[in-house]
Amino acid sequence: MSEPDDPSRDRLKLHFAQRVIHQSRQVLEIWQRLQRDEWTAGSLAELTDANARLLQYAKRFEQQGHAELAETIGASLAQVAANRGRLNSQAITELSQAMQSLSRTGLRQGDQLETTSLPPLRKPIYIALLDSERAERLAQQMEYFGVTIQIVHHADDFRAMMDSRHPAVIVMDVDFGGAGAGIQLALEAQTGLERKLPVLFYSHQEADTPFRLAAVRAGGQEFYTGTLDSARLLEKIETLTRTVYYDPIRALVVDDSRAQAMATEMALNSAGIVTRTLMQPGAVMAHLAEFAPDLIILDMYMPECIGTELAKVIRQHERYVSVPIIYLSAEDDLDKQLDAMSEGGDDFLTKPIKPRHLIATVRTRAARARSLQARIVQDSLTGLYNHTHTLQLLEDACFRARRSQRPITFAMLDIDHFKQVNDHYGHPMGDRVIKSLALFLKQRLRKSDHIGRYGGEEFAVVLPDTDLATATRLIDEIRQRFAEIHYPAPPKELSCTFSAGVAQLQPGQEMPALAKQADEALYAAKHAGRNCVRQYGQD
Repeated sequence: MSEPDDPSRDRLKLHFAQRVIHQSRQVLEIWQRLQRDEWTAGSLAELTDANARLLQYAKRFEQQGHAELAETIGASLAQVAANRGRLNSQAITELSQAMQSLSRTGLRQGDQLETTSLPPLRKPIYIALLDSERAERLAQQMEYFGVTIQIVHHADDFRAMMDSRHPAVIVMDVDFGGAGAGIQLALEAQTGLERKLPVLFYSHQEADTPFRLAAVRAGGQEFYTGTLDSARLLEKIETLTRTVYYDPIRALVVDDSRAQAMATEMALNSAGIVTRTLMQPGAVMAHLAEFAPDLIILDMYMPECIGTELAKVIRQHERYVSVPIIYLSAEDDLDKQLDAMSEGGDDFLTKPIKPRHLIATVRTRAARARSLQARIVQDSLTGLYNHTHTLQLLEDACFRARRSQRPITFAMLDIDHFKQVNDHYGHPMGDRVIKSLALFLKQRLRKSDHIGRYGGEEFAVVLPDTDLATATRLIDEIRQRFAEIHYPAPPKELSCTFSAGVAQLQPGQEMPALAKQADEALYAAKHAGRNCVRQYGQD
């Protein structure tokens, strides 16, 4: 005879699960911070201790998935410790993959917990505005997206709430509590904090530079004037609060000297940069396609060719036109250095070079290249990937799925009756609906999933390591929740729905065929009456 359901026991289990997820996020935050700093013995010990607590909690509270990941991370960290604290590319890659899996597991479990009656794991957003009605409207819109809001009515209430619990973000009227008092209140809240809380300031009127400087010093990340749009606030809050999986910088070193190549690799590995060394320049194109580096370091003089010749070969391929190339050579003739940089190079470093100089140059160049690439591949309205890059990501994901023999699904979504939204409510409202669906998808999908704006009101989602049934269930849950959102559109509120089609990659199938099948499934969903999800081949 089965035991009767015990609500208190279920709540206790969920509470324990939250403890495990909280510790997972602690591990992820330390890992993310280490990617910005050079690894030290102290930082390794900090990560090792946090992971040990995760393993302890996971075993105690019977969270098997988290326990296995903590054991994997612990084994990698033990190897680094055995190597006298020195990282290598294999360790960085293994740790990155484990951290990515931990991020996905934590986010999945967190989404499940948000549907319970327990207090949410995520920290709340404090809204302190003079206009209480505006605050209520903002809170209502933002809570549709799973954000927890606490409205502050008085300065004393704000101080009491800060003593009780720190928020993820503060939305503060600069005049809350008096003229300019909001900035002083935020500054007071930052006292004694190791890391400032992000504050989004609002002012009814434009402010001069000294006033804005005061806001920055009080932790201001944005300064809004005139109107407060919930969509803009949500986008900024999502950027400030999300747990980001950090993808380590990948550097390809081409140098015929094994000693010099190994020295460069060790220096970069010490900073958490995944490095691959290549001593045969003729094989560079194959490694570029497989390794996909963020940056290339070329020796200037090699037996097979010189660095500038190899740079020209690389630049002949459109996909690698924007990948930074750094020449590394003992050449100290400034004119020759400048000539080399004019032929496909971005920087010239002279041997011998201090490791910190090399690391700083690689990080700066790679970060800028990633930022520029993001601007090229992103849709300007939503921040999602554009049509072309979405298909490129789908092609790459299909290649990896075939190689690893793992499932991959592709979903296409289309907002129902969108033309009527534009015609009846105007294009600004249409843009708002599109942006809200984009944010909705970003919040409810994994960081390893790829979301693109396919065109107009159409979206596409690449779901690696996901079978057809799981993808269909996931997209359908998102569809149901999205339909619950209401947009203020006098004389009444507006709500929207979407239709979706889902297809899974089959053995021997190529990317274009998979995309076509998802499109056909979407058409079937539209034909079935809209506001539904259809699988390819479903009757």
